[in-house]
Amino acid sequence: MSYREEKRADQAAAREADREDRRLELETRLEAERLRAEEKRADAEAKAEREAKAAEARRRQEQADRKAADAKKAAKKAAAAAKRARQVRWLKANPATLFVAFVMVASIVPAVVSQVAALSGAKVDVLLAALLAAMLEGGAWAVTFMGKQAEDAGRETRKYRIATWATASAAAAVNFWHGLEAYSAHPWVAVVLGGSSLFAIYIWDMKTHGSHGPTRAERREAKARKAHEQARRKDHKEIAQQADRLKSAMPFGAISDEQAFAAAWRIHKGAEPGLSAELYATATNAVLSLGAAFELGEHVRPELLETGLQAARLNPFPELAPTAGSQAGIGDPAPHTTAQKPVVGRSDEELEQLLPDALAAAAQLVAEGKQISATGLAKKLQIRREDALRLRDRVIEERTIRAA
Repeated sequence: MSYREEKRADQAAAREADREDRRLELETRLEAERLRAEEKRADAEAKAEREAKAAEARRRQEQADRKAADAKKAAKKAAAAAKRARQVRWLKANPATLFVAFVMVASIVPAVVSQVAALSGAKVDVLLAALLAAMLEGGAWAVTFMGKQAEDAGRETRKYRIATWATASAAAAVNFWHGLEAYSAHPWVAVVLGGSSLFAIYIWDMKTHGSHGPTRAERREAKARKAHEQARRKDHKEIAQQADRLKSAMPFGAISDEQAFAAAWRIHKGAEPGLSAELYATATNAVLSLGAAFELGEHVRPELLETGLQAARLNPFPELAPTAGSQAGIGDPAPHTTAQKPVVGRSDEELEQLLPDALAAAAQLVAEGKQISATGLAKKLQIRREDALRLRDRVIEERTIRAA
């Protein structure tokens, strides 16, 4: 190969290598551009995704904010409605308080204005006059509310009430004096101005104390309780004194007045309050006398028994009829019955054998001026009273037959 051919071959190879380099460079540039494009596209997609997520988050946040705002608004509206309902209920339940507040304001404001005018008319500076008027009216109300706190705490309120009325009276005097000077042609205006300092205090006092006093029934009960205590101390002086000694000997509040009196009664009388040995004896004697009266009426004047039964049946006051548990007013007034014990005694044959002796004993009783009674026969014949009761019936029957 000649030099020229070699040179052409080298030049062709160089051109080929240059084309290859340009091709590789182009491919490299194209690949780089593709990569940049893909990177840009990925960045754009990522940005779009981030923006979409941010937009979704904003949408959700706005939705949550709207819900929170709506809930807050609804809660505020419900609270306002509940507050109005409470106010309406309070106004319905306390109409007197509302009108008392209105009357108090209508009384206090003219009183303060009158005092300021009175002090200003005396050449006192307006600011100083306002302070002095506030001192008079405000001082009265300050002491009033201090007294209310003391009352709620259970402390003595007398000094506060005295101070309240004293301060209010001073303010009323200022207003009255000013009214006499300013409205000399109409003195009654001075009375109204003076009363304006007292009326609010009076209304407040009626509101806080007038509605908390005892009721009529409570006053009647207290009066009756006091009368009962006085009668007790009058009728049972010694026992009442003993009850006082018991209470003073015990720790304070350990026993009540009724417990102390009941204990003192048991000490002196040996029975429950209201009862005594004398009362029990009286009741027992009354029962025995009643039994003797019925026994006499049955066997001496049978018509008396019939009359008594008729009187009991036609009694117009059945609540006064005696019962087994109400003699002398002692015990349970409810009627009750007791089981009768079975009678165990002599037989009829034995009583028939005793009949002649019983007739003789009956004759002795009559001779002695006594009634033919089971008790008398039992003593005469030395037998049981149950047997004497049956034998007495036979004696009376036999005497009736013989008399006929």
